[in-house]
Amino acid sequence: MLRVAIIGMGVIGNRHAKLYQENTQAQLVGVCDIIKERADTASERFAVPAFYDAPTLLRALSPDIVGITTAGVEYGSDHYEPTMQALEAGCHVLGEKPICNEIRQAEEMVAKAAEMGLCYGINLNHRFTPAARLAKRWVDEGRIGRQLFINMSMWIKNPRESSPYFQIKALHPHTVDVMRYFCGDIEAVQCFALKAPGRVIWSTAQFTMRFANGVVGSLTGSYDIERGHPMERCEVAGLKGRFVIDDMWREATLYPAGDMEKRVYTNPVFGGIRDFEDTFRNRINTFVQQLVDGVDPGEIDGSGADGLAAQKVLAAAIVSLENETVEYVNRDQELKK
Repeated sequence: MLRVAIIGMGVIGNRHAKLYQENTQAQLVGVCDIIKERADTASERFAVPAFYDAPTLLRALSPDIVGITTAGVEYGSDHYEPTMQALEAGCHVLGEKPICNEIRQAEEMVAKAAEMGLCYGINLNHRFTPAARLAKRWVDEGRIGRQLFINMSMWIKNPRESSPYFQIKALHPHTVDVMRYFCGDIEAVQCFALKAPGRVIWSTAQFTMRFANGVVGSLTGSYDIERGHPMERCEVAGLKGRFVIDDMWREATLYPAGDMEKRVYTNPVFGGIRDFEDTFRNRINTFVQQLVDGVDPGEIDGSGADGLAAQKVLAAAIVSLENETVEYVNRDQELKK
């Protein structure tokens, strides 16, 4: 039984805590938040001790897993310190996205996990759906053939005004990770963006990308479209066929080249993904199972390294937006506040 503690008890932290409590291979042993009322409320809800700073929790409980669900500026600025504290205490970590809103700190987090020989994952939950897993199998089985292009889109209504790059940094770790999941590393990016009427931030953006294997791609994202619309679509095409994933988990369709019959996976009414929380459940359960199975830290699915790679793409995209240039991801870029 793996002992779990959660640091950061907002809405997402409470969701993580609930899902760990449901996992038969994990035991929630403590919650922590610097806001006392949040910690106390979660403590009562989950019947575990409350803590108000990470070092005290780590000393008192010595958990096997620490969930980092803090937020901060751009949803990522508060991740660094508790992640480093948990890793230094010898705990495996599953953190929320974005990994961090500063690249140098994110690199330190990934390096510390490797130095300590610990498993470090990020909640890149959009890859943890049956539709995404099936599409990845189609790629691995060669059903797409030599990949040519990928088109990705994601939008939700988020009226918050934060830094100018809030939408780029906070929304697109998911989309970039899905693109990398299917097509590999991204080596170059160009970004254009606009501020919708009444917005201060760059609330809608368009990215063009080139992958290390030569694949070309596009990504459209927005914080301006109502949630009632379909929120995510991914299309990957190659010489032997293409697939389309609609709405993250709803449907995946394989279109074989030269064949008028298509293959369709439809999320089942019974036993399928019920709601967005199930994507969190799948991601958390996968992390726990990989720890139980003794998976090498370098093989963690949706790892800290994956989170860092996505954030580097976004850092380059921001430079591109500022300078109206094509930017290369392997350059040492840092996300700017």
